Amino acid sequence: MEWEIKLKRGFKVNKPVFIEGLPGIGNVGKIAADYIIDCKKAKKVGSFVSTNLAHSVFVTENNCVKIPEISLYHFKNKKDFIILAGDIQPSNEEAVYLFCNKTLSLLKEWETSEIVTLGGIGLPHIPPKPKIYCTGASKKFVRDFVKGHKLETNLYGIVGPIMGVTGLLLGMSKEYKIPSVTLLAETFGHPMYYGIHGARQIINFLSKKYGFKVDTKKLEKEIKTMTEQAEYVAESSGKAEENVSYIG
Repeated sequence: MEWEIKLKRGFKVNKPVFIEGLPGIGNVGKIAADYIIDCKKAKKVGSFVSTNLAHSVFVTENNCVKIPEISLYHFKNKKDFIILAGDIQPSNEEAVYLFCNKTLSLLKEWETSEIVTLGGIGLPHIPPKPKIYCTGASKKFVRDFVKGHKLETNLYGIVGPIMGVTGLLLGMSKEYKIPSVTLLAETFGHPMYYGIHGARQIINFLSKKYGFKVDTKKLEKEIKTMTEQAEYVAESSGKAEENVSYIG
């Protein structure tokens, strides 16, 4: 089954900035996207429907279950912002291609000004101050995008394949003539580690770049707790595999 997008009736948007943050290494992109949605009180305006979603359910905090979701959220801050967030990535390679085609077709209709995908780079250690790397299909757009900000743009030999929706939206956007970049924050490449440090760096950058205020005090508290947990994980399981490639 191909993907269907169910949009809120009557929803209109004007040349939005599109931000994607789905699960991946350290869940960096997901954490950043979810936090911005929460802080900006972004409204859910659409959801994706397909049998290409995982055949599973999640147990929620109230001990009930829910089907995995991938949704679109909207908030306005001088300009329109659309955030793609969710519980999972599409279930297989074909599903990712179909998903990205459907998403990019909608973004083209909306005359989207630019696409920003978010993710993590897995390191074999916990980075004390995660760097953010930026790349895209157009060298000029990347240069213009990072102008005035301290982001790393030399990725060759450091970052492996950018997998999943985060990478494919970036690659396919050229065909749709929508400028795009990805922001990849360093994180500890262990499956039990949450990349909150990296997510905070990305949130702070996006806040400065686009001029919307996001209070990261809540994240600071979570970072303190997660740092203690991460130290335990690192000690008990050893270093993560020597693999710095990006997975999604």
